[in-house]
Amino acid sequence: MNLENNNGNIEIIKDAEGKSLVLVNDIRFKGRREIAWKEVEEYLKEYVGNCYEILETSKKIYIGGDFPGEFAHSEDAKSLKGANAKAKANAAQAIKELIQIATNERCSEDFHKKHGNKAKYGWYRYDTRFALPVYNDAGGLERYNIFTARILIRHDQDGRLYLYDILRTKKEASTPPGQ
Repeated sequence: MNLENNNGNIEIIKDAEGKSLVLVNDIRFKGRREIAWKEVEEYLKEYVGNCYEILETSKKIYIGGDFPGEFAHSEDAKSLKGANAKAKANAAQAIKELIQIATNERCSEDFHKKHGNKAKYGWYRYDTRFALPVYNDAGGLERYNIFTARILIRHDQDGRLYLYDILRTKKEASTPPGQ
């Protein structure tokens, strides 16, 4: 399955085990030391109001106004360092595709009632995977690093499911595609 976005920068592919993987073919958010999270937040505002469907469950996931700020400034984003921080920032380019391939649904209630009506009916968590290119010193493609992440979705009082954050971005210890 190769679903491409409008600019051909993002593809959904299957790995050697037949699991879906979002292939991001460009690094938009660069930085050796610090990620410009404010820039990432501004980019994500373009998604607000959109709706995407999880292929496995056919559930519709809306992008609310709280998502860009949560993604860019959450405790999870602040705790990420190095390649994992860069990976989370660049995953912002593939929100639609990351939602589409989400698997392994888990539900939980809003413990401690921390989020009130924003998560009145609880939370959904899904697993997703994506790959980012690694370039050599000459600027040529060397390989792809694969990352796993958890999609956090809140079930609002309006009955809709809203993307809240993408958490636990972590490099996978597997053989990258094409090797």
